[in-house]
Amino acid sequence: MNIKTIASMAGVSVATVSKIINNYTDISEETRQRVLKIMEETGYRPSSSAKTLATKKSNLVGVIFAGKLNVDFSHPFFVDIINVFKKQIGLLGYDLLFFSNEKFLDNGEDYLARSKYFSVDGCIIIAGDEVEKSVFDLDASPIPCIGVDIELTGASSCYIMSDNQKISMKVVEHFYMNGYREMGFIGIERPSLVIKEREEAFIASLKRFSLDVRPEWIVYGKDYAAEDGYQIAKAWIQQGNLPKAIFAATDLLAFGAIRAFKESGLRVPEDIAIVGCDDIEACRYTEPPLTTVKQDKQKIGRLAAMVLFDLMNKQMDTKCIKVEPELVIRSSCGARQHWNHTKVKS
Repeated sequence: MNIKTIASMAGVSVATVSKIINNYTDISEETRQRVLKIMEETGYRPSSSAKTLATKKSNLVGVIFAGKLNVDFSHPFFVDIINVFKKQIGLLGYDLLFFSNEKFLDNGEDYLARSKYFSVDGCIIIAGDEVEKSVFDLDASPIPCIGVDIELTGASSCYIMSDNQKISMKVVEHFYMNGYREMGFIGIERPSLVIKEREEAFIASLKRFSLDVRPEWIVYGKDYAAEDGYQIAKAWIQQGNLPKAIFAATDLLAFGAIRAFKESGLRVPEDIAIVGCDDIEACRYTEPPLTTVKQDKQKIGRLAAMVLFDLMNKQMDTKCIKVEPELVIRSSCGARQHWNHTKVKS
């Protein structure tokens, strides 16, 4: 059963059946109902490719976890954002197509070619590390793209991220207000716009309060994993030169550092305070519960869907949207009051 058969059975042209499938209004109601009845009786469903050819829209959105070292589904922060994005873009009538970069790049293909092949209406790009050049080729194309934690500059692109400067400012200010003056930072050594902004704002915030910037207390792991935070903290302990308060650029790094301190007999927060970033679910259940900076994953995911929808419909020309972060105070930061899940907003 195909569109030609339906047209023959209804005594109309193939073009008429195509218009009815795609909800054109210049068809009489009598003809529309006759064709729809035949389609129902025969169980005919138009193929997505046929609808794409007729409407020039696939109602597909490509999902790209960019980077040779990408975050994919192992990262709780980005998984939450994609889940929210999926629900919101689904309400707007779109399905998701996940792109793999594990093998096809070795064959000389790229994201732009694949986006054209599958006729996606737009793409969401999730930032990893060592981002492939093909990501920016896609960004420079007419295909609408929304980036999360990756700066896009294309004429049909926009990107969304938390305000990373404010993230660090909130942490340093909170430590300062609770009497801490010797502060350290745990970041990632690989190039990353997000971590770079957090580190720069951390240093600027120390200077704002006339505090010493100690190079030995600004250190980098190879990855975002808890193991990296653990190894960094162990090195500090072995050197016998510890800051009194630490800002870990991700919650996973903070988890690892806490484990190292506890193994060495140091108490958190009595001996050393620590704050993470992301507010993943596990923060509530660590011992002690982790103070962290909450990135509004619900808002980022929904904004990404709504902005991409407007980009695909040529109704958006903004380049960057920054989402306000929120400090969520729990026990690990050594705050002298309001420890239990108090939220401090600026």
